[in-house]
Amino acid sequence: MPDRADTADRGNRVRIYEVGPRDGLQNEARPIPTATKLRFIELLAAAGLTEIEATSFVAPTAIPQLADADELLPAIRRVSGVRYPVLVPNLRGLARAEAAGADAIAVFTAASDAFTERNIGMTIDQSLETFAPLLARAGELGWWRRGYVSTAFGCPYTGAVDPARAVDVGLRLLDLGVDEVCFGDTIGVAVPVQVTELTQQAVAAGIPVERIAFHFHDTRGTALANVVAGLAAGIRCFDSSTGGTGGCPYAPGAAGNLATEDLVYLLDASGFEHGVRLERVLEAARFIAGALGKPLASKVGQAGGWDPATGAAIGRA
Repeated sequence: MPDRADTADRGNRVRIYEVGPRDGLQNEARPIPTATKLRFIELLAAAGLTEIEATSFVAPTAIPQLADADELLPAIRRVSGVRYPVLVPNLRGLARAEAAGADAIAVFTAASDAFTERNIGMTIDQSLETFAPLLARAGELGWWRRGYVSTAFGCPYTGAVDPARAVDVGLRLLDLGVDEVCFGDTIGVAVPVQVTELTQQAVAAGIPVERIAFHFHDTRGTALANVVAGLAAGIRCFDSSTGGTGGCPYAPGAAGNLATEDLVYLLDASGFEHGVRLERVLEAARFIAGALGKPLASKVGQAGGWDPATGAAIGRA
């Protein structure tokens, strides 16, 4: 972990971008009531999370768990200062999002054509062509825009991915007007040295470090180690999913996301500011685990936090 003086020089504030309601739920087999999703989002906002990716306006047949996007987004009790981005694949999805009251969106491509073809039925080039008018329209509306580069470290169909490939896609997304590029370790194969290398190459190529985010899956137990590497490289935005839920229907073997509660514990103990309360995150984690009928699998979810002044666990059920 970088020392306190070093982190202060580069900014000690970290943004936690919550993906639980969207990425955390999209691959669940059991139907999830809209009311349950709305309560989950409310609990996340109450925990202090200020960026909560709410849903996706993809075709309902593609991701059935998010088929209620048109109903869910207008029903959110919005909290001042909280951003509720939604995933949008094309102009049809953008029109739906606009009608539902969106004001922040994310688009999603990858660093591997094999993955984009299975995920969204396009090559990378075709996906970027599709995004151009979509992102232009969102810019006209004054919306915040994010671009995902999935499989930035490895593809389930073609293997290792050259970081230069991921950086090139990120640069092309910036040219299309996104405010932030998020590099995703979709199948959880990255290790810290690769995070450092990708960050260095991205910055050297002209992507400002403050416009880079990372999305780590904990498939092989390296997500928190990768966060540490990202912090040391100057990254200050990380995606996570409360309860550690999630997976990708188009990425065989992809397990859950980095758990928000585990990330919050790491940041708290390392002296970073983020504005999220661990006890309230654990409340949200237990809620969604119960709604899904699953045990809470995250490490901090099981053990609770820790009070160094007393030695007692905190936030444990």
